Amino acid sequence: MPLPQLLFSLWTIHLISVVPLGLLVLAMPPQSPVRCGQAGCKLSNSYGKWGDRKDCVASKVAYPTTEEGLRSAVAEAIRSGLKVKVVSKFSHTIPKLACPGANTSILISTEKYDSVIDIDVPNMSVTVDSGVSLRNLIDKVEEKGLSLVAAPYWEGVSVGGIISTGAHGSSWWGRGGSVHDHVVSLSLVVPASESDGYAKIISLEGQDPRFDAARVSLGLLGVISKVKLSLEKAFKRSITYNFTRDEGLEDTFMDHANKYEFADITWYPSKWTAVYRYDSRVPLDTPGDGLFDFLGFRSNSVFVSTSVRAAERLLDTARDASGKCLLASIAIAYKKLIANGLRNGLTFTGYPVIGRQGRMQTSGSCLYTPLWRPDQTCAWDPRIDGLSFYETTAIFPARHFGAFIRDVKRLRDLNPESLCGLDVYNGLLIRFVKGSRAVLGHFRGGGTDGLLPSRGEAALGQEPEPVAFIGAAGKYPGMTAFLKARKWLDPKGVFSSEWSDEILFGKEGEKGDGCALEGLCICSEDRHCSPSKWYFCRQGLVYKDARVCRFERSSMS
Repeated sequence: MPLPQLLFSLWTIHLISVVPLGLLVLAMPPQSPVRCGQAGCKLSNSYGKWGDRKDCVASKVAYPTTEEGLRSAVAEAIRSGLKVKVVSKFSHTIPKLACPGANTSILISTEKYDSVIDIDVPNMSVTVDSGVSLRNLIDKVEEKGLSLVAAPYWEGVSVGGIISTGAHGSSWWGRGGSVHDHVVSLSLVVPASESDGYAKIISLEGQDPRFDAARVSLGLLGVISKVKLSLEKAFKRSITYNFTRDEGLEDTFMDHANKYEFADITWYPSKWTAVYRYDSRVPLDTPGDGLFDFLGFRSNSVFVSTSVRAAERLLDTARDASGKCLLASIAIAYKKLIANGLRNGLTFTGYPVIGRQGRMQTSGSCLYTPLWRPDQTCAWDPRIDGLSFYETTAIFPARHFGAFIRDVKRLRDLNPESLCGLDVYNGLLIRFVKGSRAVLGHFRGGGTDGLLPSRGEAALGQEPEPVAFIGAAGKYPGMTAFLKARKWLDPKGVFSSEWSDEILFGKEGEKGDGCALEGLCICSEDRHCSPSKWYFCRQGLVYKDARVCRFERSSMS
């Protein structure tokens, strides 16, 4: 069978299988991110990989269940001269924020620190342990007739993880789409003197400059123990997806964000397609009991996921761009058919889909288990050879984003097929967030026009994890204030690591073979890419000052 037809068949199986199975069964539980043995405790993220060659190893792991237990674990580490890193139950992080970087560290897991969800209905707020899962928080709040306004799209995260990493949804309205901008106060476990028991709990709120630093701390200022979030009266949302041509996208995106409270745009540049999400709140008595069960976060058949991955490898080996473009067309058509996972009831029957905020704002049904269905799991589960994707985020002031769209279109016009691999998955997801007072939050780009993170792939020019922070101390507006807060709260760097120091101080790691493909360096020589596989260090196609790894078979001797 010719390759494109084979891939069409495999993808068709995937499309046919995912709907009924996603509705009727749940998933194999994700594996624990921490696994201990005689050599210590090794940490990984839930994708089973990180972008360098070094293992994340700590001497041991602690599982506190109370705030005092959390303080005691930090105190014992400091008394013993160990560094501290915190990991959640989920570990759904792309960067290595939780990596200890040395065997002279201890990991503290918040997996079992999740019992407190204290809802203050009259004052419309909730105080929670940092290990509480986003889904559990949302469900408890909704039971009391209230709603959490902002949340990331993926629910496999803890409250502490959300706040530490600046996780967000999409909104320019009200306080905006960033969860940390809905934080009223928080508590941190920080180092203390021997006379104070080596560690203490401090509360931060309001105008305290340490509060604005701690709201997005990357885990570098202490251990978040409790978070108080503001709530609103319960409401519903009405969502419609408009799949249309991307003509004029660079001129219409701001109007779209201003018109719809929870607007976003998914852009598939290789297919000249933009998907506008018309998403607004509606009164609680509006008819409708819809659910957003995002296609990418549903349970998938292990056979299907591994088959699609094998097909992609065949395409990559054959350098068959037309095959990937076929996959992209099929994937987008299917997303349009099933409204990207929106359901009016048991299935999608038509727009608009209306449902309670707690059922519409975030997804992650592949997380929930019974063990009796080991043939089902999240499509990227590292225990299977399933789907693998590159994910990065860039932040633009809104006034500059139109120029970025035009640059991507220029790149697309040079070679449309080069972006099909991007569009097989989720293309570019454009979300809208406001400028923040949090010093490592989304900085205000002048005026009140907000900012737009967009998610893409290396086809647009790689922006790797550590490399993206080179020179950050001099370029990022909040870095000086953050480093000042670090001197107050963690002067000896108890919560730092080699990897986090690369971020804070903007150091480029040691260059070696393949380092640019792993996100550890900016290529300056071909060996920093993969010449044996025809990837060479070249000038950017649109951004001429950029140096990127690009496939060029003709460059081989």
